[in-house]
Parts: sequence; structure tokens; C-alpha cells
Amino acid sequence: MGATIITSEDLMEFKLELLEDIKALLKDQSGQLGKKWLKSNEVRDLLGISPGTLQNLRINGTLPYTKIGGVLYYEYHEIMEVLEQNKVHNRI
Repeated sequence: MGATIITSEDLMEFKLELLEDIKALLKDQSGQLGKKWLKSNEVRDLLGISPGTLQNLRINGTLPYTKIGGVLYYEYHEIMEVLEQNKVHNRI
């Protein structure tokens, strides 16, 4: 196998390409997570729960929501707070 010479220009080009790829990945992830308000179907997908379970979380006051017309909205940060508050730390 022959030796390959890598110049500082090659490294700079690689660095720029890598940074662009990382930026693109972060932008893709922040699309869903960057939203402040989520609709019911988005919350169900996020939490992996059924419509009935989401309804129970609303009824028992676990998950706060806002209703405008017939559409229910949930704040993303409030969903994350509920998850953090209900985190279980098992001790072995």
C-alpha cells in the first residue's frame, strides 16, 4: 500500500466539510425539538403513547395543555419537566 501525503489544505477542507455535516445534523434534530408548542399527535409520537394515555395525562393534571378551538397544544419544555419530575432512580 502506497503512502499518501496529506497537506494542511487537505486537513482544512476536511475540517470545513465535517463542520458543515455537524451543523446539518444539529439543524435536523432541532427541527422537532426546537418547537415551543406541539400538537397531540406530536406529543404521542414523542412519548410513544396512545391517544387514551395522553387523554388520561390531561385529565389527571399530569400534563398541562392549552386548547384553542378544537386543537390541543402542549409546551415542549413542560413535557420535559414532567419527565424529569417523574424520573425514577433505582438503587442497586
